[in-house]
Amino acid sequence: MSCEKGDGDPMEDPLFILESGEVYRNPTEVKMSQIVMPCHANHCGELSVGQLLKWMDSTACLSAERHAGSPCITASVDDIHFEHTIGVGQVVNIKAKVNRAFTSSMEVCGDTIFDLCVVGITVSCEDLFSSCQWNVCNAFATFVARRTEEGKVQLKQVIPRTQTEQMEYSIAAERRRMRLTHAEIITDLLSSNTAQLGECQEYQGAVSAERTRVESVELVLPPHANHQVSTFGGQIMAWMENVATIAACRLCNAHPTLRTIDMFHFRGPSHIGDRLVLKAIVNNAFKHSMEVGVCAEAYQGAGALRHINSAFMTFEVLDKDRKPRTLPRIRPEPVDGKRRYQEAIARKKIRLDRKYIISCKQTEVPLSVPWDISNQMYLSYNNVSALKMMAARSNWMLSSEKNKVSLYTLEENQILCFKVETHVTVPAEQAFHLLSDLRRRHEWDRHYQKCDVIIQADEDDTIYRVATPCVSKGGKGQDFILLASRRKPCDSRDPYLIALRSVTLPTHPATEDYTRGEVLCAGFSIWEESNAVTKISYYNQATPGVLPYISNDIAGLSSSFYGTFHSCNKYLEENRDSLVVLPPSDL
Repeated sequence: MSCEKGDGDPMEDPLFILESGEVYRNPTEVKMSQIVMPCHANHCGELSVGQLLKWMDSTACLSAERHAGSPCITASVDDIHFEHTIGVGQVVNIKAKVNRAFTSSMEVCGDTIFDLCVVGITVSCEDLFSSCQWNVCNAFATFVARRTEEGKVQLKQVIPRTQTEQMEYSIAAERRRMRLTHAEIITDLLSSNTAQLGECQEYQGAVSAERTRVESVELVLPPHANHQVSTFGGQIMAWMENVATIAACRLCNAHPTLRTIDMFHFRGPSHIGDRLVLKAIVNNAFKHSMEVGVCAEAYQGAGALRHINSAFMTFEVLDKDRKPRTLPRIRPEPVDGKRRYQEAIARKKIRLDRKYIISCKQTEVPLSVPWDISNQMYLSYNNVSALKMMAARSNWMLSSEKNKVSLYTLEENQILCFKVETHVTVPAEQAFHLLSDLRRRHEWDRHYQKCDVIIQADEDDTIYRVATPCVSKGGKGQDFILLASRRKPCDSRDPYLIALRSVTLPTHPATEDYTRGEVLCAGFSIWEESNAVTKISYYNQATPGVLPYISNDIAGLSSSFYGTFHSCNKYLEENRDSLVVLPPSDL
């Protein structure tokens, strides 16, 4: 835990001054500060996660309603990782703001809804006696703008002002895409990696999963309802956390600490007078962690049970030195128990893959990460998000300009990035399709000597092997294994994107004929400026494998890049009416 005194949030932008001279503040931003009292704490004198979830949901809902101008309900909360606990007497600071609004169809609580707000939530803790502050967790919640008596609510678009807001706005589309395919990822992993996940093993002294089963009922009373007379989403999440904690206690005979929550997804409404049935069971126990599955169902009188919410929570048990203890193994019940056991392994694998992908740094060697079908979605997400973050930077410096092609550079933290920008009289969608197929890039880029498709994972993701010529006499050429991820715009405020990064495949190791090069982040951003004019920006975060090809251009000793992109313009304009055919999917 680091102690930051008065530094504020390191991710925040410098003060943004409006034309009026006032300091800009996001109009949807809502802040909440709460001092942790004993009534908020658990047995260890630490803030109950259930109470924290209620505060987070309240703050985020108020932010969504400030933007929508109408009542909002919680539709989902993305994965949450809790970095630190919070003690009695410390202050919880919660900040929420709307990152983006979507106008698209989605089924929520039995109705077809069209307007969604994605709210970013930041939770930090403050020690009043030492002035230390530290981050606790970050979360992203989706809220639905409820219909009013006048009918459907039409959400206004979020207009990002600062560099950070632009990044959050752009990446929100990727998070939404990943959220909508979350269940498919688990299903695909289970169907294609059964042998890899392994069968249920018998362990000496294993605890029966049935012993950990918990069922509890809550009567929804007026204090549990929100200002819309529906059961408060934060309250439901708090009740779910309570029964999950009890299930975890029954496995380890100790008090556990909640570390992560896989997505909360509200599937139906609950109201005052409902009986809310909460069920939890330990799905699987690993060496230092366990996964608890929990669901909430509701009924009225003799009515049938309605599914309200479900989630998966990962717990640890800490020793006196705050280190994770070794946990007893679980013995699953037949059929459903074994299915839950396997799914828990799949979710853990996805969490580890995602953590590894996100943690890879520019200074680490190798820069590329292994690709397989189980981490395809998260590699694709990381690939596109990295390009969006680079494109959102505001401090690009114009290095030179020639023949309507501009070269920009950006140096931060000893990392060099460059951007090449040009305009073409070709429709944006056609330019997107032409540039997406790297097999044709040799037609305008002499650095692409040869390009073959290795895997066509799906419509959006393709893995290529690219061979490039040698840049020095007597040396070897380089080859790259590149993941190309394509994205079409969500709306008119988004560009077309083609993101590139290196990956590794066991079927394509480095060979003696080529030096294996690596690309950390590169790609195209394609903006439709009018029906006839498209702006194309090419980005690249320079790595040792890429630098030899562009160092002379950046230093002003060569203008080969201008010739390359002049050829690109010519290639696009000559093929503006051609039919583009992408390789078929391998899956």
